[in-house]
Amino acid sequence: MSLDLQGMFNPFASFGKNDHARILMLGLDGAGKTTILYRSKLNETINTEPTNGFKIEIINPCPGMFFTVWDIGGEKKHRYLWHYYHPGMEGLIFVIDSTDRERIDEVREEFHNILTFPYMTNVPVLIIANKRDLPSK
Repeated sequence: MSLDLQGMFNPFASFGKNDHARILMLGLDGAGKTTILYRSKLNETINTEPTNGFKIEIINPCPGMFFTVWDIGGEKKHRYLWHYYHPGMEGLIFVIDSTDRERIDEVREEFHNILTFPYMTNVPVLIIANKRDLPSK
């Protein structure tokens, strides 16, 4: 599988050259956030465990652009904490497990909740429909 990292982060191109932006990565548990994060950082797919809390990585998706990506756990018991990470974020990556049709209403609700916070006004958003190469659940 080939992943076009430069194209994926194009919505964040407004940061310009040699900028360093803080990006929040959210989505329900099992959506593939951590896999995407490490694929972006290491350019390889690694086995991951569910994120309990958060992971922070600096990635360089294309020359002259650096992001500090905050990958926050997506289990229901952790989602109430998401809004604490919003202030100061300069971009949002929202990852959806496109095979999990049973939780699409939950995804919609959580995404809507994120966008209601005043800190998220005018923040660029990238939505990734992940796992499109897999059969639906």
